[in-house]
Amino acid sequence: MSIAVSPDRTEIVERTPFHALLVPFPAVAFTFALFTDLAYWQSNGEIQWTNFSAWLLFAGLVFGGLALVIGLLGLLFRRRRAGRGPVWFRAVGGLAVLVLATVNSFVHAGDGWTSVVPWGLTLSAITVVLIVILALVERTRTVRHGVASHA
Repeated sequence: MSIAVSPDRTEIVERTPFHALLVPFPAVAFTFALFTDLAYWQSNGEIQWTNFSAWLLFAGLVFGGLALVIGLLGLLFRRRRAGRGPVWFRAVGGLAVLVLATVNSFVHAGDGWTSVVPWGLTLSAITVVLIVILALVERTRTVRHGVASHA
């Protein structure tokens, strides 16, 4: 992330790195996978909900993998590293989310009720909790360092 100063204004405009544009996709996909797992559990085994969960997990893993690779490349090839805060914490947290979602995807690949209840549902919930924790840490960091926009 770099900061640019507008020539005709005195305010600072923050440029968003490309990988940050991809991060919301896996967060939403993994959250909806939790919702479809809950729907499967409450519907007493309507199989279509497991199909939805499997596709959401796959989409989240694809976009999450892209975001992680692009983010790591940006981190490795960036010239200035000052003022970025806990970058490695976010990278390791993102990797942990992807590992949990991968294990969850393997669990969902099973047949029947046990592909979701209890372990698939539990892994989905842990993944979403970890995403929320990472988002709260990022929000705290941006507010503390004055990076958040005040629109």
